[in-house]
Amino acid sequence: MRSLLLLFTFLFMIGCKNTNRLNGNSTNDGYTTTQSGLKYKILQKGSGQQAIAGNEVLIRETTTYLNGTILYSNETSKSPVKVLIGGNQATSAVDEGLRGMRVGEIRQLIAGPDLVKRKSYPQNVSPDSTLMIKLILQEIIK
Repeated sequence: MRSLLLLFTFLFMIGCKNTNRLNGNSTNDGYTTTQSGLKYKILQKGSGQQAIAGNEVLIRETTTYLNGTILYSNETSKSPVKVLIGGNQATSAVDEGLRGMRVGEIRQLIAGPDLVKRKSYPQNVSPDSTLMIKLILQEIIK
């Protein structure tokens, strides 16, 4: 009987790990889910002002399938990518994921197909894929 009670208590505690946040739902895997369905987790905190719509930012990014297969990465290139937040220069996932980031922050995103749509797809990217995107905010230009 005692072991049954301990098992019930353990299962109850696991079930209680999910908490709600004002800007999304945070789960025991550390990801917060936004209203659009984007999941994100902060891997490293940044500092300074938060990036907002209208800011031009320099980013580094690695995009993979959920199995880890790399589709794109500029993390080791000499030049970061310049993006205007809210300027339709990136996928919806990247645009939303950048909002609120601080310089030096690293976020891991999980984005469904509706958030990673493109006008055209490279051969190695399926239009119905859920992708994982690692974003590094290097600089807020303006």
